Amino acid sequence: MTGFDDVLRGLCSEHGVFFRHEAVALGMTDAALRRGVRSGELVRVRQGTYVLGDLWAAADDKDRHVLLVRGLLRSHGGRVAASHHSASLLHGLDLWEVPLGRAHVTRLDGGAGRVIADVTHHEGLCLPEDLVTHEGLTMTSAVRAAMESATLLDVEHALCLVDSGLRLGRFTQEELVGQAALMTSWPLSLHLELVVRLADGRRASVGETRSCHLFWKAGLPAPELQYEVYDGGVLIGITDFAWPALGLLGEFDGKVKYGRYLRPGEDPGDAVFREKQREDHLRRVTGCASSGSRGRCCTTPCAPPRSSGR
Repeated sequence: MTGFDDVLRGLCSEHGVFFRHEAVALGMTDAALRRGVRSGELVRVRQGTYVLGDLWAAADDKDRHVLLVRGLLRSHGGRVAASHHSASLLHGLDLWEVPLGRAHVTRLDGGAGRVIADVTHHEGLCLPEDLVTHEGLTMTSAVRAAMESATLLDVEHALCLVDSGLRLGRFTQEELVGQAALMTSWPLSLHLELVVRLADGRRASVGETRSCHLFWKAGLPAPELQYEVYDGGVLIGITDFAWPALGLLGEFDGKVKYGRYLRPGEDPGDAVFREKQREDHLRRVTGCASSGSRGRCCTTPCAPPRSSGR
């Protein structure tokens, strides 16, 4: 790789990946590319598409999927757009337990749909308003991408993705309803109406979405979300869920949540203790009898709040 590293790194910085023909144009041979792959200095993302080994090693599964998509879009020269899971990922939506080993693109040139080792080519009409371009990458709009992904997922996984789009402001509930209406005749779309009906952007995490899906599946009443608890007119806390008529508060507590609470120089135990103090305060104010356990969805029985402040 001596003499080529800086140029190839520049190509990766600009495009994410580089192509065989670009390396050959610089004077590299196929034998040199094969040696680079064997040594780990290079990684072959797909046929004819490479990235420097250290960049690949530093990338997680999502980053590697993006590299695959970037290579596909470059090589197809505007004939396809990222769609489904690939576009959802590019829009920053939450893909909980969604496999990322295969890219998804929709044909813009009328080409036939097909599935090969690392990419699914979808057929579908894409109007100009269905497409957006970001950082040189053409993809379906966030709301269409979310609904496309939802057709390939069950209700729980689809709901996690759609909730994140609402929460992040990538689309509105009205846009979601409109997109679902356009897809009623699509294959695998029968459950989209249910996903849209259950979707709510107030859920702050995948854990909260999954909790609400569990409540719905178990036939429990739908909770109030982001429930504010006041003490003498002062807001002292917001719980993830609440069933005021039943005297219940609920929270989803997990590793990610406590990681967010860490302050400089603290360890996780400090954050957990601070959260315990918060829960104690909520119990005193609301008359809760006990606290919930961490690392899973929990409900805490309590008397109706003495002062709602609302």
